[in-house]
Amino acid sequence: MVSAAEAVSVIQSGHRVYVHQGCAQPEPLLAAMTARASELRNVEVLHMAMMGSVEYVKAGFGQSFRHNALFIGASVREAVQQRRADYIPVFLGEIEGLFLSGALPIDVALMQCTPPDRNGFVSLGPSIDVSLTAAKMARHVIAIANPRMPRTHGDTFLHVSEISVLLEGDFPLAELEVRQASPEHQAIARHVAALIPDGATLQLGIGAIPDAILDLLTHHKDLGVHSEMVSDGIIPLLESGVVNNRLKKINPNKVVAGFVLGSRRLLDFIDDNPIFEFRQTRYTNDPFQIARNPKVCAVNAAIEIDLTGQVCADSMGEVPFSGIGGQVDFIRGAARSEGGMPFICLPSTAKNGKLSRIVNQLKPGAGVVTSRGDVHWVVSEFGAVNLHGKNLRQRAELLISIAHPDFRESLERESFALRQG
Repeated sequence: MVSAAEAVSVIQSGHRVYVHQGCAQPEPLLAAMTARASELRNVEVLHMAMMGSVEYVKAGFGQSFRHNALFIGASVREAVQQRRADYIPVFLGEIEGLFLSGALPIDVALMQCTPPDRNGFVSLGPSIDVSLTAAKMARHVIAIANPRMPRTHGDTFLHVSEISVLLEGDFPLAELEVRQASPEHQAIARHVAALIPDGATLQLGIGAIPDAILDLLTHHKDLGVHSEMVSDGIIPLLESGVVNNRLKKINPNKVVAGFVLGSRRLLDFIDDNPIFEFRQTRYTNDPFQIARNPKVCAVNAAIEIDLTGQVCADSMGEVPFSGIGGQVDFIRGAARSEGGMPFICLPSTAKNGKLSRIVNQLKPGAGVVTSRGDVHWVVSEFGAVNLHGKNLRQRAELLISIAHPDFRESLERESFALRQG
């Protein structure tokens, strides 16, 4: 048991440092590392989305630290876009393979955990995802034991013998601010909820649309959850018995997730709650595992979609915005599930109605996250259409039908001109 400043002294110039992310962000260790900026050069900091502060990405720390994003969260977006930080486009389910293969060797892992139990095990709480594997593969593991961390069930544990330095700490966990659903989000949610059958296995991502969908499932029966993450919206469905997981073929009677992002209420709800089984992302996001459950309904978001069905979800043109995440993992898993339905959801416009998100051609440099061969259901506030098995002309007609009325005529005209050309 040492101070945070003493603990991070193991970090040396040129090291790659993995940081426990999301609600498990180890704030005191990050602050202590950042305080050593004048002593360090070219330290690579690796993680997914953070919920708290990330001082080391600021311009003044450029010689000391460089962030390498596995997913671009809001706190690092500006640094990536200004090329003061980097971004690795990778399927969420394949990140751990980079650690295990040695493609991304980790020198130091900065973690947050529960205090050790009587057998010497600590839990990584709300963020197992790729973090457990990162810790097991790191040469040095520095962990801060916080009594406010929830102790979660499943594959969540490290033994103290696997930790190089263990500190004590008592501080609030980072929380995800709940976004209010817009009228467009609520309309999209109504279209999706109407298509989700009883007995479905759900995967819902981050944001106002997934939360709005959960709010509309209160009269469904026998739902299950197998997802990379869950949010506060799952709580009332579990309390009412709408989500009971009894019809799942794998991990029945359990909510399977890699991490949670939400409020203190959610963190308290998962604490020592055996209905949750937290697993590493290489399991939760394995399309072959996902497909074993029946009626998998996977809901994911898009920034833009072209009239052939190509989905851009991680950039605005050539400018990086978020990340590939688990979208393709679950699109493919749901497509192969018996009775499964993969959904891509997006409001029809951006910039206060000035731009259509349904376009004839993606912006130059836009990243195609979900290919037109993978896309199935596409949903806007104007309806839901299934592109699977449709030819290019049919796809264009279907997508134009759910575009904003202000843009339908121009989309039809441009589409016709492209086909004639």
